[in-house]
Amino acid sequence: MSWLAAASTVSPEATQQAIGYPTLFLLVLVGALVPVVPTGALVSSAAVVAFHQTAPFSLALVFVTASLAAFLGDVSLYWLGRRGMGSKNGSRWLEAIRARAPEDRLAQAQSKLAEHGVAVLVLSRLVPAGRLPVMLACLLAKWPMRRFARGNLPACLAWAVTYQLIGILGGSLFSEPWEGVVAAVALTLLLSVLPGVWRRLRQRPAG
Repeated sequence: MSWLAAASTVSPEATQQAIGYPTLFLLVLVGALVPVVPTGALVSSAAVVAFHQTAPFSLALVFVTASLAAFLGDVSLYWLGRRGMGSKNGSRWLEAIRARAPEDRLAQAQSKLAEHGVAVLVLSRLVPAGRLPVMLACLLAKWPMRRFARGNLPACLAWAVTYQLIGILGGSLFSEPWEGVVAAVALTLLLSVLPGVWRRLRQRPAG
C-alpha cells in the first residue's frame, strides 16, 4: 500500500508535467512530419501553462522539448524527401512537401537559398508557410543531410524561442492560465494568417 500513499502525495502539477511534456513532444514531432497541426500555437500554449507553474525549469523544459521535437521532425521529413527524390516513383512524403510549396514560393525560396545559403533555412521556420518551400529548395539543390541538419538546428531553436515568448507574453497579461492560452493561440493564428493576407492585397490589381 506504500505505493498508493506515495501516489496520493504527487501534486497535480507534477502529473500535468509528466503527461504534458511527452504530449507536446509527440504533437510537435507529428506536426513537423504532417504539417496540419498548428505547432506554434501548441508551444505558445505550453509556455503559458509553464509560466504559471511553480516548478523550476518549466519554461526551459518546454523550450528543450519543442525544439528537439521540431528538429527531429524536420530531419526525418527531409530524409524521407531525399528518399523520394532518389526513387523513380517518388514518395507520398515528397508529394506532400511539393503540394505545400507553390511554384512561386518555391522559385523565391530557390533564389534566396542560392544567394544566402543556410541563413534562409534558419529564417524559414519563422515565416508562416515558409518551412516547406525552403525544404523543397534544399532537396532540389541536393543538400546533404548533414548540411541541412546544421542549418535546421538554429532554425528550430529560434522557432521555439519565438513561440515561447508569445506564450510568456500571454501568460504575463492574464492571471488565469486558460486566458493566457486563448490570447497566445489567437496571436499565433493571427501571425500565421497576416502574411497570406498581405500577399493577396499586394497582388490585387490597382483600381
